[in-house]
Amino acid sequence: MATDRASLSKVVSEQIRSRILDGKLRPGERLVEDRLSAELGVSRVPVREALRVLSTEGLVRLEPNRGASVADVSAETVADLVEVRTLLEALNARLAARRHDPEIVAALQDTLKRGNAAAQSASPDQLARLNGEFHERLAEASHNSVLSDIMRSLRERTSLAFAINGRARAREDWKEHAGILAAVIDGDEELAALLASRHVQNAAAAFAKAREETDRAAA
Repeated sequence: MATDRASLSKVVSEQIRSRILDGKLRPGERLVEDRLSAELGVSRVPVREALRVLSTEGLVRLEPNRGASVADVSAETVADLVEVRTLLEALNARLAARRHDPEIVAALQDTLKRGNAAAQSASPDQLARLNGEFHERLAEASHNSVLSDIMRSLRERTSLAFAINGRARAREDWKEHAGILAAVIDGDEELAALLASRHVQNAAAAFAKAREETDRAAA
């Protein structure tokens, strides 16, 4: 019974995580247990457990007497995340170029093709999903499970902030993805690492600009 409950909680965690990362649940939005349990067709217990798990990952904020909400990542936190992610994305791309797994490279090429098409007209949630897929597969290409686990958490937390970039940066994102993948295919570790770190920095710069414009409009 305990195993069944843990499995259900994990499924619910993945469903809520997916909604957050796809942008269907926005930063600051309240996560009401009753509503989520009704939408997901489960009791409140696995929902409550899922929210606790997601809070430890930095995707959900739990506050006494206020309940749960989607985490709203501050500019300071984004800067810290970007500092670490820039270094690790470079390492990840370097390892992917060194290990050059043909099967994963083929999967990345497929994702890149769909991403380029989506950049023209897809919705923000579709773009977010494909972007996550590309980076997840690139992480697999490194063949380093420890690095992949660390990178997944960093990507998910920064994606909450980078969602503000939306379609405005979609074409640039996928152009940069193409450059990283080309370097991986060529086995050029130095170029792959450079382009991967620059990709994170470019997204961070776009985030800062978009946030400044949003704050100015709200003033």
